[in-house]
Amino acid sequence: MEVPVGFIAKLWSFVSFLPFFFLLLILGLLKAVIMCPIVVGIIVIGNSAVIIGLWIAHFLWTYFCVLRTKKLGLLLKIVVLILLPLPLVLWPIIGIVGSLIGGVGYGFFTPLLATFEAVGEDVTDKCYHCFIDGCLSTIKGSCTVVHDFVDFCFHSYFSFMDELIDKMPAGENPLEIKLSRLPSCLLAILIGVPVDVFFVTAVALWKSPYMLFRGWKRLLEDLVGREGPFLETVCVPFAGLAIFLWPLAVVGAVLGAIISSFFLGLYSGVIVHQEDSLLLGLAYIVSIVSLFDEYVNDLLYLNEGSCLPRPRYRRNMRSTIQREVFGDNDADNLKIGREGSYNSKLVSERSRTLKWAMEKYKPIQVWDWLFKSCDVNGRILLRDGLIDIKDIEECLVKGNCKKLGIKLPAWSLLQCLLTSAKSDSSGLVISDDVELTKFNGPRDKVFEFFIGPLLIMKEQIKKLELNEDEEFCLRKLIMSCKNERSEEWDETEFPSSDKVKRAQLQAIIRRLQGIVASMSRIPTFRRRFRNLVKVLYIEALQAGASDNHIGGTLKSSFGGKGSISSGDTKDRDEIINLSAYGNGDIV
Repeated sequence: MEVPVGFIAKLWSFVSFLPFFFLLLILGLLKAVIMCPIVVGIIVIGNSAVIIGLWIAHFLWTYFCVLRTKKLGLLLKIVVLILLPLPLVLWPIIGIVGSLIGGVGYGFFTPLLATFEAVGEDVTDKCYHCFIDGCLSTIKGSCTVVHDFVDFCFHSYFSFMDELIDKMPAGENPLEIKLSRLPSCLLAILIGVPVDVFFVTAVALWKSPYMLFRGWKRLLEDLVGREGPFLETVCVPFAGLAIFLWPLAVVGAVLGAIISSFFLGLYSGVIVHQEDSLLLGLAYIVSIVSLFDEYVNDLLYLNEGSCLPRPRYRRNMRSTIQREVFGDNDADNLKIGREGSYNSKLVSERSRTLKWAMEKYKPIQVWDWLFKSCDVNGRILLRDGLIDIKDIEECLVKGNCKKLGIKLPAWSLLQCLLTSAKSDSSGLVISDDVELTKFNGPRDKVFEFFIGPLLIMKEQIKKLELNEDEEFCLRKLIMSCKNERSEEWDETEFPSSDKVKRAQLQAIIRRLQGIVASMSRIPTFRRRFRNLVKVLYIEALQAGASDNHIGGTLKSSFGGKGSISSGDTKDRDEIINLSAYGNGDIV
């Protein structure tokens, strides 16, 4: 789209757009009003049925796991058992109300936005898509929301509980609270919650007019000048919609700040317990207001820094933050983070230019890469015989995906680490033209939690200087061995006899598998991975059919072997039927 030049051209572009925008807005609102009740009904009924149906099981199992775990000390366990009834009783209320609010938001705004997306530059037959887009897709999306919520309640919850009752690693001490510190913690909380709620709310309300008018100013500039992100994506309609909805975004930001201030105040008790100092807890109460003010200034492009005081609330702030994020062992070796200490100005890594912001990768892009990588590497593992049809059937039919669900993604991550270690990249090479670094990576805290350790492991692999034979053998061992004990590799053909090197590689593999285990608890992971496995299963069957071995021993061109007996025919047909809608689709 050509950008209008000159005041007259920009004014005409703006005036001619207004009727077009209001027609789209009216159409989008009509679709939203029709679709919203349907979507709310699906999400609320589906999620409520799961919450109520599993509530007794969740209640009893949570108490059982807390009683059985050895990761909590006696005093902390007693405190948790006393406090558990409150969140467990509130869970159905919070879940149902949250489903209602989320359903209203999703059911209303998704059809509205889809109406504006239908006039994008790449869309053909725009008139048809203006009426159709956002209807059926929104209903399917609401069903997907319920599906992911079911996965969370059935899979993720029990996975968390299983980890809680697992055996403690050697040398690790249980979490415990000290009674002598509790009065100071409670005093800090009693002071911190009202103080932080009041001052954070005051800062948010004080800065909200700046957010409102600066946002309107920027959006109007983009609308009139046909500049900014609206030029290349779905063009100007989104600018008009954003202008119309911008006050809601400001209200949402203020409410989010008010809600978060309550938890920021509660964290002062944690600071007091960790640092064993009431003064440092009080310093945190003051500092967090300054940090919030500086973050808002940076977000709104105001003057950097804050005029509010910021005393130190950690004895060793930098090392503490690194250990909280990356762990005790890795924090000592990691030299990453902002320049200067944490008591200096908090300068956001976000660039102040729109161009740089658009070059940052979003979490969904990294998520898509992982599953595409698993899809490609799954075919390689089938070809090399490291996985077979029995593994796939066990995952799809019996639900036992421990080998595929953990080792296949871990194998894909290992491939990425090996490739990145060979390159001169400061980050992760995820494809030929994409490099993920700490500067262009997602600002989502969940993904930072996963990507940070991967960057550390890449540097560790780089220092080990693996040769091609060691890399080839390592790819096999990650699939064939449990890698729990160093003796497991004694009877393998791993080229190196260096026991220290072997132990380091085994530790890297265990960490990769631990990262994948944590990823598997994200609701979308289970759904997308099952779709991926279904695609692999169909391709394996098709490869076997081409060799005329269906019903007997499958010996495909992949080189893997898997026995399909006559008793497995029913399960095989069921999987094919389930996969019919998702053939080739791993999203």
